[in-house]
Amino acid sequence: MRLRLIETLAEPDLVQQGDAGELLAAHHYMQTPLGSKYLVVVYRETSPEFGFVLTAHLARRLSARRLVLWKC
Repeated sequence: MRLRLIETLAEPDLVQQGDAGELLAAHHYMQTPLGSKYLVVVYRETSPEFGFVLTAHLARRLSARRLVLWKC
């Protein structure tokens, strides 16, 4: 899933705002080890050029309560 994590950060379907300043990049994949899921990568930007990944997980659906900052 490492390559999919990189792809999700580079070309997300959408980016949501987290609760404590983090960002959530999401990309839908039809084929994952658990079937059709969203890969959600939680990351934090330290500057416009740099950041780091906090965690990533597969989700059946995205949170409707989170603010969408960017959508493809």
